[in-house]
Amino acid sequence: MKAGQQGRSCGLISPYLAPKNQSERFAFIAEWYDPNASLLRRYELLYYPVDGSVEMHDVKNRRTFLKRTKYEDLRVEDLFIGNKVNVFSRQLVLIDYGDQYTARQLGSRKEKTLALIKPDAVSKAGEIIEMINKSGFTITKLRMMTLSRKEAADFHVDHHSRPFYNELIQFITSGPVIAMEILRDDAICEWKRLLGPANSGIARSEAPGSVRALFGTDGIRNAAHGSDTFESAAREMELFFPSSGGCGPANTAKFTNCTCCIIKPHAISEGMLGKILIAIRDACFEISAIQMFNMDRANVEEFYEVYKGVVSEYNDMVTELYSGPCVAIEIQQSNPTKTFREFCGPSDPEIARHLRPETLRANFGKTKVQNAVHCTDLPEDGLLEVSKTCPCFRFISGLHSSYASHTI
Repeated sequence: MKAGQQGRSCGLISPYLAPKNQSERFAFIAEWYDPNASLLRRYELLYYPVDGSVEMHDVKNRRTFLKRTKYEDLRVEDLFIGNKVNVFSRQLVLIDYGDQYTARQLGSRKEKTLALIKPDAVSKAGEIIEMINKSGFTITKLRMMTLSRKEAADFHVDHHSRPFYNELIQFITSGPVIAMEILRDDAICEWKRLLGPANSGIARSEAPGSVRALFGTDGIRNAAHGSDTFESAAREMELFFPSSGGCGPANTAKFTNCTCCIIKPHAISEGMLGKILIAIRDACFEISAIQMFNMDRANVEEFYEVYKGVVSEYNDMVTELYSGPCVAIEIQQSNPTKTFREFCGPSDPEIARHLRPETLRANFGKTKVQNAVHCTDLPEDGLLEVSKTCPCFRFISGLHSSYASHTI
């Protein structure tokens, strides 16, 4: 844990929950890649929490780029270093704090930690992610994977001398796990609190609403893991999400009899990920791989190429898909493309709510552009989309096949 944090209370009020100061503003330095000029442009981004308005200044030219304007799609929870935010169709990367006040208010207590859903609780991933979102965490990375025995030994190195070590290794390698990097104030402490005691039996007595009480069985099959300290969080996140850019442990994609689902950025930012995963599971679809990722504009334009000049919403569709993190899912079922496409419903959520009220878009979509999910249309596209949407899903190096058709 960071210096000075060891004895810190986990119960202090987050600045996100404090009463809004009428004159308060947060300042960030942000970069935007201008594709026309092939340049990185730097801006000062000001956010006013009292009314959700934004203002931007061109740093190099020292002039106002955007006058203060209300913008409902940006929230104070989105403001942290390294995050990508979309402001009026521009994807900005927040690279630094703009002043000391912002750094003190939003940066001093921010932590990242590892949240690992173990093999016994992967089927309950939706419920656990829902608990994570409701507890004020932001999921910044997510991936389903399987651990080799060596990777499991590296992960459980602190338990090597324990009598239950072999059972622990056997269990953690018995099936897929879902690793997440989660962010919030005092993330390490708050995630441990949400997990509950390590023994699920004790958790049911002492913390009946905790993850381990609800989804665990005993001291080993206890649903999920959380890092104990800042140092262990850094070590464990490096194992699952290497800073070198590698993929880490093996992904679980099968690339056979599959279709692709992409949960769109608006649904992720609005906290719908857990609910959508629950709905997919309850409809008897198997999720065989899952990963959070970001797409840049060029990749999205290629992905939606068949709609250019055909669909009037094309530009808005592109902007939505690269506006923030997406979650790609490989779906398994007999004749998966047809049945999952039907479960997604009509592309217009309003039509879906009238004609197919049980579908994903009826329940989670807002507009034809922000309709919660993208799904594969033609059977031959399922494999292509699964392998192209996320680099770690790829199984053919340099695959650049075009898509024949999609369902928006």
